[in-house]
Amino acid sequence: MDTSTQSPGSCCMARGNPAAVRTAEAVPVTLGGSRSAEGMVALTGGEFLMGADDSEGFPGDGEGPVRRVLLAPFLIDVCAVTNEQFARFVDATGYVTDAERIGWSYVFAGFLPAALRRGSPRPARTPWWCGVAGARWDRPEGPGATTAGRSDHPVVHVSWNDAQAYCRWAGKRLPTEAEWEYAARGGLEQKRYPWGDELDPEGRYRCNIWRGTFPSRNTAADGFRGTAPVDAFEPNGFGLYNTSGNVWEWCADWWTTDHTASGPLRDPRGPSAGSDRVIRGGSHMCHRSYCNRYRVAARSANTPDASSGHTGFRCARDV
Repeated sequence: MDTSTQSPGSCCMARGNPAAVRTAEAVPVTLGGSRSAEGMVALTGGEFLMGADDSEGFPGDGEGPVRRVLLAPFLIDVCAVTNEQFARFVDATGYVTDAERIGWSYVFAGFLPAALRRGSPRPARTPWWCGVAGARWDRPEGPGATTAGRSDHPVVHVSWNDAQAYCRWAGKRLPTEAEWEYAARGGLEQKRYPWGDELDPEGRYRCNIWRGTFPSRNTAADGFRGTAPVDAFEPNGFGLYNTSGNVWEWCADWWTTDHTASGPLRDPRGPSAGSDRVIRGGSHMCHRSYCNRYRVAARSANTPDASSGHTGFRCARDV
Protein backbone atom coordinates (compact mmCIF):
# COMPACT_ATOMS: atom_id res chain seq x y z
CA MET A 1 0.00 0.00 0.00
CA ASP A 2 1.26 3.47 -0.87
CA THR A 3 1.91 5.27 2.41
CA SER A 4 2.68 8.66 0.92
CA THR A 5 -0.74 10.06 1.77
CA GLN A 6 -1.75 7.79 4.62
CA SER A 7 -3.18 9.41 7.71
CA PRO A 8 -1.13 9.53 10.91
CA GLY A 9 -1.93 7.63 14.08
CA SER A 10 -4.81 8.68 16.27
CA CYS A 11 -2.61 10.79 18.54
CA CYS A 12 -4.61 12.78 21.11
CA MET A 13 -7.28 13.63 18.55
CA ALA A 14 -10.35 12.03 17.08
CA ARG A 15 -10.71 11.86 13.35
CA GLY A 16 -13.64 13.61 11.68
CA ASN A 17 -16.34 12.47 9.68
CA PRO A 18 22.48 24.77 7.80
CA ALA A 19 19.63 27.11 8.45
CA ALA A 20 20.08 30.59 7.09
CA VAL A 21 18.47 32.56 9.91
CA ARG A 22 17.19 35.89 8.67
CA THR A 23 15.79 38.83 10.54
CA ALA A 24 12.11 39.20 11.43
CA GLU A 25 10.31 42.50 11.45
CA ALA A 26 6.77 43.26 12.62
CA VAL A 27 5.11 45.42 9.98
CA PRO A 28 1.65 46.90 9.36
CA VAL A 29 0.57 46.10 5.79
CA THR A 30 -2.58 47.30 4.05
CA LEU A 31 -4.80 44.48 2.81
CA GLY A 32 -7.74 45.13 0.52
CA GLY A 33 -8.54 48.67 1.53
CA SER A 34 -9.23 49.04 5.25
CA ARG A 35 -8.05 45.59 6.29
CA SER A 36 -4.51 45.36 7.64
CA ALA A 37 -1.90 42.84 8.65
CA GLU A 38 -1.36 44.28 12.10
CA GLY A 39 -0.22 41.47 14.35
CA MET A 40 1.79 39.74 11.62
CA VAL A 41 5.54 39.37 11.37
CA ALA A 42 7.50 39.66 8.12
CA LEU A 43 10.00 36.85 7.62
CA THR A 44 12.65 37.10 4.95
CA GLY A 45 12.73 33.37 4.32
CA GLY A 46 15.86 31.71 3.04
CA GLU A 47 17.22 28.25 3.66
CA PHE A 48 16.49 26.10 6.70
CA LEU A 49 16.58 22.46 7.72
CA MET A 50 13.05 21.07 7.86
CA GLY A 51 11.97 17.95 9.70
CA ALA A 52 13.82 15.84 12.24
CA ASP A 53 15.28 12.41 12.83
CA ASP A 54 14.18 12.45 16.47
CA SER A 55 14.21 9.38 18.70
CA GLU A 56 11.04 10.75 20.31
CA GLY A 57 9.25 10.96 16.98
CA PHE A 58 6.71 8.56 15.51
CA PRO A 59 8.04 6.60 12.49
CA GLY A 60 4.72 6.76 10.65
CA ASP A 61 4.44 10.53 10.94
CA GLY A 62 7.02 11.37 8.30
CA GLU A 63 9.02 13.86 10.35
CA GLY A 64 12.17 12.90 8.47
CA PRO A 65 14.35 12.82 6.63
CA VAL A 66 15.80 16.21 7.45
CA ARG A 67 15.80 18.20 4.23
CA ARG A 68 17.00 21.59 3.06
CA VAL A 69 14.19 23.96 2.14
CA LEU A 70 14.32 27.40 0.52
CA LEU A 71 11.46 29.78 1.25
CA ALA A 72 10.50 33.10 -0.30
CA PRO A 73 9.68 35.97 2.09
CA PHE A 74 6.23 35.84 3.69
CA LEU A 75 4.18 37.21 6.56
CA ILE A 76 2.61 35.14 9.33
CA ASP A 77 0.41 35.90 12.32
CA VAL A 78 2.24 36.34 15.60
CA CYS A 79 -0.66 34.58 17.35
CA ALA A 80 -3.38 32.10 16.48
CA VAL A 81 -6.74 33.57 15.45
CA THR A 82 -8.79 34.38 18.56
CA ASN A 83 -12.44 33.92 19.45
CA GLU A 84 -12.87 37.68 19.19
CA GLN A 85 -11.38 37.83 15.70
CA PHE A 86 -13.45 34.90 14.47
CA ALA A 87 -16.59 36.48 15.93
CA ARG A 88 -15.95 39.61 13.83
CA PHE A 89 -15.67 37.40 10.74
CA VAL A 90 -18.95 35.62 11.51
CA ASP A 91 -20.73 38.89 12.28
CA ALA A 92 -19.55 40.40 9.00
CA THR A 93 -20.33 37.42 6.78
CA GLY A 94 -22.90 35.21 8.49
CA TYR A 95 -20.54 32.29 7.95
CA VAL A 96 -21.69 28.87 9.21
CA THR A 97 -18.90 26.55 10.32
CA ASP A 98 -18.68 22.85 9.49
CA ALA A 99 -19.41 21.94 13.12
CA GLU A 100 -22.61 23.99 12.98
CA ARG A 101 -23.60 22.50 9.65
CA ILE A 102 -22.86 18.92 10.74
CA GLY A 103 -24.43 19.52 14.14
CA TRP A 104 -21.70 18.36 16.52
CA SER A 105 -17.98 18.48 17.30
CA TYR A 106 -15.49 16.69 19.55
CA VAL A 107 -15.07 17.91 23.16
CA PHE A 108 -12.70 16.47 25.74
CA ALA A 109 -14.77 14.36 28.14
CA GLY A 110 -13.16 15.92 31.21
CA PHE A 111 -14.63 19.33 30.32
CA LEU A 112 -18.23 18.08 30.27
CA PRO A 113 -20.88 17.69 32.98
CA ALA A 114 -21.60 14.06 33.82
CA ALA A 115 -24.96 13.86 32.05
CA LEU A 116 -23.63 15.27 28.79
CA ARG A 117 -20.55 13.09 29.02
CA ARG A 118 -22.63 9.93 29.48
CA GLY A 119 -24.99 10.83 26.67
CA SER A 120 -22.39 11.62 24.02
CA PRO A 121 -20.83 9.00 21.71
CA ARG A 122 -17.09 8.30 22.00
CA PRO A 123 -14.63 6.97 19.41
CA ALA A 124 -13.29 3.53 20.36
CA ARG A 125 -9.65 4.49 19.74
CA THR A 126 -9.80 7.85 21.53
CA PRO A 127 -12.46 7.49 24.25
CA TRP A 128 -11.47 10.75 25.95
CA TRP A 129 -13.35 12.56 23.17
CA CYS A 130 -17.13 12.99 23.15
CA GLY A 131 -19.07 13.87 20.03
CA VAL A 132 -21.19 16.63 21.51
CA ALA A 133 -24.30 17.83 19.69
CA GLY A 134 -24.27 21.61 19.51
CA ALA A 135 -20.55 22.04 20.26
CA ARG A 136 -19.17 24.79 18.02
CA TRP A 137 -16.71 27.66 18.00
CA ASP A 138 -18.82 29.92 20.26
CA ARG A 139 -20.05 27.04 22.45
CA PRO A 140 -16.79 25.16 22.98
CA GLU A 141 -18.21 22.70 25.52
CA GLY A 142 -21.60 22.38 23.88
CA PRO A 143 -25.06 23.69 24.83
CA GLY A 144 -24.95 26.29 27.58
CA ALA A 145 -21.24 27.01 27.15
CA THR A 146 -19.89 30.33 25.90
CA THR A 147 -16.55 31.94 25.13
CA ALA A 148 -17.07 34.54 27.89
CA GLY A 149 -13.69 35.29 29.45
CA ARG A 150 -11.95 33.62 26.51
CA SER A 151 -12.08 36.32 23.85
CA ASP A 152 -8.26 36.24 23.63
CA HIS A 153 -8.08 32.43 23.49
CA PRO A 154 -7.63 30.67 20.15
CA VAL A 155 -10.85 29.87 18.32
CA VAL A 156 -11.45 26.11 18.26
CA HIS A 157 -13.99 23.76 16.67
CA VAL A 158 -12.91 25.19 13.32
CA SER A 159 -12.24 22.91 10.38
CA TRP A 160 -9.68 23.42 7.62
CA ASN A 161 -12.55 24.65 5.46
CA ASP A 162 -13.52 27.20 8.12
CA ALA A 163 -9.93 28.39 8.44
CA GLN A 164 -9.73 28.83 4.68
CA ALA A 165 -12.92 30.89 4.69
CA TYR A 166 -11.60 33.18 7.43
CA CYS A 167 -8.31 33.64 5.58
CA ARG A 168 -10.09 34.63 2.37
CA TRP A 169 -12.18 37.18 4.26
CA ALA A 170 -9.07 38.60 5.93
CA GLY A 171 -7.12 38.83 2.66
CA LYS A 172 -4.68 36.19 3.86
CA ARG A 173 -4.11 32.44 3.50
CA LEU A 174 -3.06 29.43 5.54
CA PRO A 175 0.70 28.91 5.83
CA THR A 176 2.28 26.03 4.01
CA GLU A 177 3.70 23.35 6.27
CA ALA A 178 7.23 24.48 5.41
CA GLU A 179 6.41 28.12 6.22
CA TRP A 180 4.78 27.07 9.47
CA GLU A 181 7.82 25.08 10.63
CA TYR A 182 10.29 27.77 9.58
CA ALA A 183 8.32 30.37 11.53
CA ALA A 184 7.76 28.06 14.51
CA ARG A 185 11.48 27.38 14.89
CA GLY A 186 12.09 31.08 15.43
CA GLY A 187 15.56 30.99 13.88
CA LEU A 188 16.89 28.01 15.83
CA GLU A 189 18.42 25.18 13.81
CA GLN A 190 17.17 21.64 14.48
CA LYS A 191 16.13 22.25 18.07
CA ARG A 192 13.39 20.12 19.58
CA TYR A 193 11.28 23.09 20.72
CA PRO A 194 10.99 26.72 19.60
CA TRP A 195 13.22 27.72 22.56
CA GLY A 196 15.78 24.87 22.58
CA ASP A 197 16.07 21.18 23.43
CA GLU A 198 14.82 21.20 27.03
CA LEU A 199 11.08 21.18 27.62
CA ASP A 200 11.07 23.25 30.81
CA PRO A 201 14.40 25.14 30.87
CA GLU A 202 15.42 26.04 34.43
CA GLY A 203 12.01 24.87 35.57
CA ARG A 204 10.16 27.52 33.55
CA TYR A 205 7.07 26.45 31.64
CA ARG A 206 7.20 27.55 28.01
CA CYS A 207 4.05 25.97 26.61
CA ASN A 208 0.53 24.77 27.39
CA ILE A 209 0.49 20.96 27.29
CA TRP A 210 -0.93 18.17 29.45
CA ARG A 211 0.84 18.04 32.82
CA GLY A 212 0.17 14.91 34.84
CA THR A 213 -1.13 11.52 33.68
CA PHE A 214 -2.94 11.43 30.35
CA PRO A 215 -5.92 11.27 30.08
CA SER A 216 -7.01 10.91 33.69
CA ARG A 217 -5.27 13.76 35.55
CA ASN A 218 -4.03 17.14 34.41
CA THR A 219 -2.29 19.09 37.17
CA ALA A 220 -2.43 22.28 35.07
CA ALA A 221 1.00 23.11 36.49
CA ASP A 222 1.65 25.40 33.52
CA GLY A 223 -1.45 27.39 34.48
CA PHE A 224 -4.06 25.98 32.11
CA ARG A 225 -6.29 22.91 31.86
CA GLY A 226 -7.74 23.92 28.52
CA THR A 227 -6.73 26.60 26.06
CA ALA A 228 -4.59 29.56 27.11
CA PRO A 229 -4.62 33.12 25.74
CA VAL A 230 -2.91 33.24 22.37
CA ASP A 231 -0.06 35.35 23.76
CA ALA A 232 0.58 33.24 26.85
CA PHE A 233 4.20 32.23 27.57
CA GLU A 234 7.28 33.67 25.93
CA PRO A 235 7.43 34.13 22.14
CA ASN A 236 10.04 32.43 19.99
CA GLY A 237 12.93 34.19 18.31
CA PHE A 238 10.69 35.51 15.52
CA GLY A 239 8.11 36.82 17.97
CA LEU A 240 5.53 34.05 17.44
CA TYR A 241 3.53 32.75 20.40
CA ASN A 242 2.45 29.20 21.17
CA THR A 243 3.91 27.30 18.25
CA SER A 244 4.23 24.40 20.69
CA GLY A 245 1.08 23.33 22.52
CA ASN A 246 -2.18 25.20 23.16
CA VAL A 247 -3.97 24.27 19.91
CA TRP A 248 -3.13 22.37 16.78
CA GLU A 249 -2.90 24.68 13.76
CA TRP A 250 -4.11 23.92 10.25
CA CYS A 251 -1.65 24.24 7.37
CA ALA A 252 -2.42 24.55 3.65
CA ASP A 253 -0.85 21.24 2.61
CA TRP A 254 -2.38 17.86 1.95
CA TRP A 255 -0.80 15.20 4.17
CA THR A 256 2.10 13.12 2.89
CA THR A 257 5.00 11.19 4.38
CA ASP A 258 6.92 11.07 1.11
CA HIS A 259 9.63 13.70 1.52
CA THR A 260 12.55 14.12 -0.85
CA ALA A 261 15.82 14.50 1.06
CA SER A 262 17.76 15.91 -1.89
CA GLY A 263 17.35 19.54 -2.63
CA PRO A 264 17.08 22.17 -1.61
CA LEU A 265 13.30 22.11 -2.02
CA ARG A 266 12.00 25.51 -3.06
CA ASP A 267 8.71 26.64 -1.48
CA PRO A 268 7.28 23.11 -1.17
CA ARG A 269 3.49 22.91 -0.98
CA GLY A 270 2.77 19.21 -0.49
CA PRO A 271 0.90 16.91 -2.86
CA SER A 272 -1.80 18.18 -5.19
CA ALA A 273 -4.54 16.04 -3.64
CA GLY A 274 -5.25 13.86 -0.65
CA SER A 275 -7.74 12.98 2.07
CA ASP A 276 -6.25 14.82 5.07
CA ARG A 277 -4.75 18.25 5.69
CA VAL A 278 -1.66 18.83 7.81
CA ILE A 279 -1.90 20.18 11.36
CA ARG A 280 1.11 21.29 13.35
CA GLY A 281 2.17 22.36 16.84
CA GLY A 282 0.40 19.99 19.22
CA SER A 283 -2.10 21.11 21.82
CA HIS A 284 -2.95 21.42 25.49
CA MET A 285 -3.89 17.73 25.34
CA CYS A 286 -0.47 16.48 24.23
CA HIS A 287 1.57 14.49 26.76
CA ARG A 288 4.92 12.79 26.32
CA SER A 289 3.52 9.42 27.42
CA TYR A 290 1.12 9.32 24.50
CA CYS A 291 1.45 12.22 22.06
CA ASN A 292 4.58 14.32 22.32
CA ARG A 293 3.75 16.09 19.10
CA TYR A 294 4.38 19.48 20.62
CA ARG A 295 7.95 19.15 19.31
CA VAL A 296 8.51 21.67 16.53
CA ALA A 297 9.10 19.04 13.81
CA ALA A 298 6.17 16.87 14.86
CA ARG A 299 3.15 16.65 12.59
CA SER A 300 -0.28 15.14 12.26
CA ALA A 301 -3.36 15.56 10.07
CA ASN A 302 -7.12 15.39 9.92
CA THR A 303 -9.90 15.56 7.36
CA PRO A 304 -10.71 19.05 6.06
CA ASP A 305 -14.18 19.07 7.65
CA ALA A 306 -13.00 17.80 11.07
CA SER A 307 -13.26 19.99 14.16
CA SER A 308 -12.43 19.62 17.83
CA GLY A 309 -11.87 21.59 21.00
CA HIS A 310 -8.09 21.69 20.50
CA THR A 311 -7.64 22.72 16.86
CA GLY A 312 -7.32 26.28 15.53
CA PHE A 313 -5.14 28.15 13.04
CA ARG A 314 -3.06 31.22 12.25
CA CYS A 315 -2.84 33.05 8.92
CA ALA A 316 -0.04 33.85 6.52
CA ARG A 317 0.31 36.17 3.54
CA ASP A 318 2.60 36.68 0.59
CA VAL A 319 4.86 39.72 0.80
